[in-house]
Amino acid sequence: MVTGDVLGRVRDAVPDLSAAENRVAQFIIREPQHVVELTITDLATATGVSQATIARFAQGLGYTGYREFRLALAGATSREEAARARFALSESEIDDADPAREVATKIAYQESMAIEQTARELDLDAVDRVAAAVVAADRIEVFGVGASALTAQDLQQKLVRIGLRASFSLDGHLALTSAALMGERSVAIAVSHTGETDETIRPFEIAAAAGSALVAVTNVPTSSLARVADEVLLTRARESPYRTGAMSSRIAQLTLVDILFVRVAQRMPAEMSVALERTYDATRSRRRRPTAG
Repeated sequence: MVTGDVLGRVRDAVPDLSAAENRVAQFIIREPQHVVELTITDLATATGVSQATIARFAQGLGYTGYREFRLALAGATSREEAARARFALSESEIDDADPAREVATKIAYQESMAIEQTARELDLDAVDRVAAAVVAADRIEVFGVGASALTAQDLQQKLVRIGLRASFSLDGHLALTSAALMGERSVAIAVSHTGETDETIRPFEIAAAAGSALVAVTNVPTSSLARVADEVLLTRARESPYRTGAMSSRIAQLTLVDILFVRVAQRMPAEMSVALERTYDATRSRRRRPTAG
């Protein structure tokens, strides 16, 4: 059975679905708990499509058929119900009339789910391959713009703190020129929630032409960025009317980056300790001492 966030798979697939399959997908996204109770005949009637369309839809997501898909959906909805119960929520989406306490609780729930789902579904073998490539690289370039630039810069700073040659630039032209100077021993890491941001994809493509190893950090496995990459590290963040990609992606991306960073650091414990001590000493004089009273 395919593992992972089945609703995430459905959302990711939407751009590539036929009109009939899209009707099925939208119905599932709106009413996942209801779909768990429906036979393939019931779902076909509810969405106005053929049973063959539903079977093709399930198989396109990697399942053997609708039965396996429905079992996966039942497991996913059960986990979400249990998670909402931990936060004492009957509904996770933010409403216009929600008071501050309700908003705070729902944000905490949504971010907790993004972290849990990203960690649960992350391809850990791919993480380790990337970590090994990063440690062996003569140069690491990290690309990202907008909200993803915050994650890209966070990763770059972490790598620099342990003595690795990592660079990041907010300037799009500098990102292009940096990519052009990469080589076969370099690693390019591109961060983009949608995987369709041209300012991130273009330097990534230039790094590819230079023979560098390519790592995509994205929420969409079928995106343009993912198709270019040698390794794809997937986040699992869901958007909602009050949580756009710029908000929902950040916590999932930072979780993924922390996992990758620790796996890198574990491969170079002696070098990491020396580098951390030296960088700490370099900045310690800039910290103010607390004053009494």
